[in-house]
Amino acid sequence: MATVTGRPAAISRPTLRHYRPITPYLFVAPFVILLLAFLVFPAVFGIWISLHNWDFMLPGKPWVGLQNYKDLFDSTSVIFHPFWNGMKNTFLFVLISVPFLVSIPLLLSLLLNKKFPGRTFFRAIIFTPFVLGVAVVGVLFGYLFDPEVGVVNGILSGLGIGKIAWLTSQPQAWITILICTVWWTIGFNAVIFLAGLQSLSQELYEAAELDGAGRWGKFRHITIPGLRNVFIFVLITTVLASANLFGQPYLLTHGGPGDSTTTAIMAMTNEGLRGFRMGTAAAMSYLLAIVLGLVSVANFLLMRERK
Repeated sequence: MATVTGRPAAISRPTLRHYRPITPYLFVAPFVILLLAFLVFPAVFGIWISLHNWDFMLPGKPWVGLQNYKDLFDSTSVIFHPFWNGMKNTFLFVLISVPFLVSIPLLLSLLLNKKFPGRTFFRAIIFTPFVLGVAVVGVLFGYLFDPEVGVVNGILSGLGIGKIAWLTSQPQAWITILICTVWWTIGFNAVIFLAGLQSLSQELYEAAELDGAGRWGKFRHITIPGLRNVFIFVLITTVLASANLFGQPYLLTHGGPGDSTTTAIMAMTNEGLRGFRMGTAAAMSYLLAIVLGLVSVANFLLMRERK
């Protein structure tokens, strides 16, 4: 079709503003559905439960408002001692475990970053325990540290030291849980540190070596500053993981001796799944989540780079 000037008329096409393909939304839809179903909805529904006297043994679910949260701060409440005892034990485990779960993987990553025969094999060995389930790890260490027939006490008896009540006395119970956790989880942090080390420029180390810097100088002035963001990530994830301790004490010590290894998560499960009081258990979980959120923000602010 020609115009008066002899040029063909431009064919009108829909603009990009009116062209909205549905394909991208179809690709995103499964992830959005899973996010809503397994994260957003349970989180919102959990808040709703915490505002009720949600007892499975009762026919109704009476509205109590913030009473469940108030009971957590009332020393006369029946849930006050179990919850705060669990929080105390959780804080104690975070305090004793995080230094080991950060420093040991860092040392391992420094060793695995060097070139030596079998390096790939040793990297796989270090990471392998992390793929095991907590039930497998708990049963394994239960056999190893059993006070009567455990392998560890068998070795100690052979050395003339005598048997130790690893699972039924303190501080041996915490030491057993700590050893179990370190063996099980250091592989993850070691891989993260190793990836951070491999991203550092080798030219910086060569320049520092030409300036006469030793191993400690290069580690202090190049490795540590270069791994700052990795440190923040590892520290925050390790604190959160340690604060969610459940499987190891549940399988090894059953929260004992006494309630000395009963963590906050165990207190919640006892309240909700054994006592059928899901309202107070939900309130416990949200208070713990708030505390962990504040701790994570504090860690980030303390370790962020200052200009």
